Amino acid sequence: MSPRDKPALMKILKSSPEFKSHEVAVAEEVIDVYLQDINGAGYAVLVAEVDSAVAGYICYGSTPCTVGTWDVYWVAVDPEKRGQGIGKALSEEVDAAIVKEHGRLIIIETSSTPLYDNTRQFYLNRGYEIAGRIPDFYAPGDDMIIMTKRFRH
Repeated sequence: MSPRDKPALMKILKSSPEFKSHEVAVAEEVIDVYLQDINGAGYAVLVAEVDSAVAGYICYGSTPCTVGTWDVYWVAVDPEKRGQGIGKALSEEVDAAIVKEHGRLIIIETSSTPLYDNTRQFYLNRGYEIAGRIPDFYAPGDDMIIMTKRFRH
């Protein structure tokens, strides 16, 4: 990701029905931290382009105080470009990068609301399992679903 990608990424985040405005603000903070210090941010970011235009991104990083555990923090694909394999390609790139770093576990936290049904199914199709649920985490009736993917070395 480079600074020139940020406006397009913000447009994608703001146009994604899954993300509330306060969540977009947090995503922007993470993007800014990354852009200010790519090597020290604690995040890795990959941007997908289709026909030289930003189509989506994924943000991930090694989980502090763990051995081989990684978090996927943000994934967003332009709503008009969903279903074209962009999210899958980003996810596969992250899997390969984490395996290269001897990662053994990826964790994703997501919402239990119907708006996230497709998101959860996407991860289940990518080999993730539901490892847990924290009731009412995000809001009353909106549980945190913890999904994991393991790698054997």
